[in-house]
Amino acid sequence: MYVIKERFFDLGDDFDVTDDHGRKVLHVDGKVLSLRDKLVIEDPSGNEVASVHRKLIALRPTYQIEIGGEEAGEVRKKLFTPFREKFTIDVPGPDDLTMSGDLFDHEFTVERGDREVATVSKRWLSIRDSYAINIADGENHLLILCAVLALELAIQREKKEDDKD
Repeated sequence: MYVIKERFFDLGDDFDVTDDHGRKVLHVDGKVLSLRDKLVIEDPSGNEVASVHRKLIALRPTYQIEIGGEEAGEVRKKLFTPFREKFTIDVPGPDDLTMSGDLFDHEFTVERGDREVATVSKRWLSIRDSYAINIADGENHLLILCAVLALELAIQREKKEDDKD
């Protein structure tokens, strides 16, 4: 299980992703004020292992995930999903994932076809303003964590745009 502080984008600061025992698993360098809303994900030794950034030219909110310098996927908001928010994690090949549920309140699942591969929830934690990500064995943990971070970028951007209106 991984733990992320819920309000890290409010400050635009760097932050750590920890395990359920509080040990640092990843460090996230937030460049949220950049034009492309970019995050650089580093291992505990400070080596870059992945990045997430917003694609500037896209019909709907789209975030690109790179792992080890290679494109690993894109997170895109579905155009029309009645009654619930839904994002697609488009990966190379046929095994795309979907994130659905209450995305804004961090209560959702990640599925590959009909199989649940990860759950995100605040309910598991007593730590305030944090949520947990539980990922099934055999799944690409870094890809799913990056997708959740991409979702955070999309939510933060949407909040900023709502505040302007």
